[in-house]
Amino acid sequence: MILFPAIDIRNGKCVRLIQGDYDQEIIYGDSPTEMALLWEKQGAEYIHIVDLDGAKTGESPNQLAIQNIAKAVSVPIQVGGGIRSMEIIDEHIASGVSRVIIGTAAITNRPFLEEAVQKYGDKIAVSIDARNGFVATDGWTETTDKKALDLLQELEVIGVKTVVYTDIFKDGMMQGPNFQELQAINKASAVDVIASGGVTTEEDIQQLEGMNLYGAIIGKALYEGTLSLQQLREGAFRE
Repeated sequence: MILFPAIDIRNGKCVRLIQGDYDQEIIYGDSPTEMALLWEKQGAEYIHIVDLDGAKTGESPNQLAIQNIAKAVSVPIQVGGGIRSMEIIDEHIASGVSRVIIGTAAITNRPFLEEAVQKYGDKIAVSIDARNGFVATDGWTETTDKKALDLLQELEVIGVKTVVYTDIFKDGMMQGPNFQELQAINKASAVDVIASGGVTTEEDIQQLEGMNLYGAIIGKALYEGTLSLQQLREGAFRE
């Protein structure tokens, strides 16, 4: 199972939000690039980046910061947040991003998602952000009537190979992932599932690995020091 340290960028800084609430922000550093280099030094084999401004507005004001990370590190990076046009995808891929994650547009603009998958194949992933099992969009500010499991099966038909599954209520709460939903999502299709939200302890990671997930994103637990990426990578948690 791949461990993805998360870098959330807002106003050019490295931050974390609690349950996706833009009014509950903690700033962890002024340089996302330095943070990426730190995670690479500690053994990251893949880095997960979220453009929080993009997720909310659909624009990509942190494009330069993301490009700088792609240039600075030698490990692959995946990027999500505000991916709602082929132009933004093209820019990310051209700048060295390995995988682009589509969120809101996977719900609101299915032809766009289909075009992206047709053009870039497994370089396109989809973020399924769920609140009580229903998909949320627009930086988690809106909840739809679409069930996450239904969306997953639709994505598999389109040809999506990877999804990032986030339980919003678990995100940033340091209370562990929603194992039950993750198990259901992972069993529902052949799509690779990356768990996101609430990963806090080594036991959490062991349980996720036991569920045969493709990957797990670790955010606040790394920044608060309750988990050490270097110790995890030196242990049994390897791809």
